[in-house]
Amino acid sequence: MRAAMDPLEIKRILNAVHARKMSVPQAIEKLRSFPVENLGYARYDTHRALRRGFTEVIFGKGKSDEQVLGILKRILPSRQPVLVTQVDESLYMQAVEHAPMARYHSMARAITVEAPGRRTAHRKGLLVITAGTSDIPVAEEAAVTAEIMGNEAERIFDVGVAGIHRLLGESSRLRQAKVIIVAAGMEGALPSVVGGLVPVPVIAVPTSIGYGASFSGLAALLGMLNSCASGLTVVNIDNGFGAGYAASQILSLLPSPRRR
Repeated sequence: MRAAMDPLEIKRILNAVHARKMSVPQAIEKLRSFPVENLGYARYDTHRALRRGFTEVIFGKGKSDEQVLGILKRILPSRQPVLVTQVDESLYMQAVEHAPMARYHSMARAITVEAPGRRTAHRKGLLVITAGTSDIPVAEEAAVTAEIMGNEAERIFDVGVAGIHRLLGESSRLRQAKVIIVAAGMEGALPSVVGGLVPVPVIAVPTSIGYGASFSGLAALLGMLNSCASGLTVVNIDNGFGAGYAASQILSLLPSPRRR
């Protein structure tokens, strides 16, 4: 079974060559065999962590339990963090037999497995906000995604525009954030309000919450795309994963706080 390629694996190969424990042709052969492994029903991208900074994420919806577990079992030996999205707890009960360290996040419907023996530098500054309680599952998917990618996520729930004083009461936390994710359904107005209050990137997530004329999140999506708040970034309907991933990429570009 091939190991997945990430910066640490590259470093191990280079150190082995430097220490004369591996020849240059052997190192070339190892590197040549890494890019993709064909599992038949999926092609596991073993270079994803090297290119993007995080290993390939498993999108569970639409896959059989056997397919998800097969991909999961292939990633586990790489000793990299794992994220599986859009799965039920029944699949987690099967997954935990292969990955005892796995956690199930019921609101996010996601499974995470921390990388064993690796210290992750948890970056601070992410704030995840929802307009209503019904938007929490999508927001939790965003938060869990960002957390497994090495970030700390603070949460503020149920501060929508129907009672704007609830949001204004959290002004100090808004000002301290470096990136803000806002999940909202109905008319999707909250990201515009937040975007007008802060100088940091705001990522808007339209949710499929609302009555008939919300068209399963389309009204919120269009409202966010037409926002008058400058610089607002919008992901697809219910795409908490995409928002969490984007927020993590932004935070990774910021300088780490200096230790005293």
